[in-house]
Amino acid sequence: MGLSRILLSLLLLSPLAHAQSVDELIAKNIQAHGGRERLLALRSLHYSGKLLSGGDEARELSYQVFVESPNHYRSEVSLQGMTAISAYDGQEGWRISPFGGRKDPEKISAEECKSLQWATDLQGPLLDYAAKGHRVEYLGREDVEGSNTYVLRLTRASGDVETYYLDPDTFLEIRMLRKTTTRGVERESETDLGNYSLVEGCYLPFSVESGSRGGSKTSRVSWDLIEANVPMEVQQFRFPGGGGVP
Repeated sequence: MGLSRILLSLLLLSPLAHAQSVDELIAKNIQAHGGRERLLALRSLHYSGKLLSGGDEARELSYQVFVESPNHYRSEVSLQGMTAISAYDGQEGWRISPFGGRKDPEKISAEECKSLQWATDLQGPLLDYAAKGHRVEYLGREDVEGSNTYVLRLTRASGDVETYYLDPDTFLEIRMLRKTTTRGVERESETDLGNYSLVEGCYLPFSVESGSRGGSKTSRVSWDLIEANVPMEVQQFRFPGGGGVP
């Protein structure tokens, strides 16, 4: 075989090898979380713990999250008798913001509740990513605090981009970058994930630290308890009463 044919063969095989590396890494990541069957068996998750927010003058708040498959989400952040709520009922999102002086529920725009919708995917976006309308690319290796991670970039149907850094030993996510556009403004955030523990046969992160990309982590969540497949009342996800401005 001549040199030109060898080069042509390599060019033809390159996309296939790239696709295989993506699928192989995702398969290892899914297995690391507990396997496809156990992930698909998750129907709801209840998180309970603490949120440390505010940088140098951080405040510790009580934090709960309720997620029910396929499209229900509610978070509650409480301090000194006040509770901020963000929720999504499968059709619309809403919030109560007492810390910002808004004690009445108000509806939020479709753009603003994107992250709430994404959080209802209990199995994560990498599982069956193509069926969900996502695209995934393998970007190679990158150092994250001493770990030579595998890097996967996921592009959602909306155009929003998330980059996942997989630990080279466990293949679990240790960092995630998210680039979103809301009202024409592009935002980038960086989230570190750790302290993975078993919940109903699935490994989930009990430590979540977030901030702007490349900056300090201004939000630190430590979950004391994560419960799987607990019954939930559908009413808690719905907008309380009428009104509200989209």
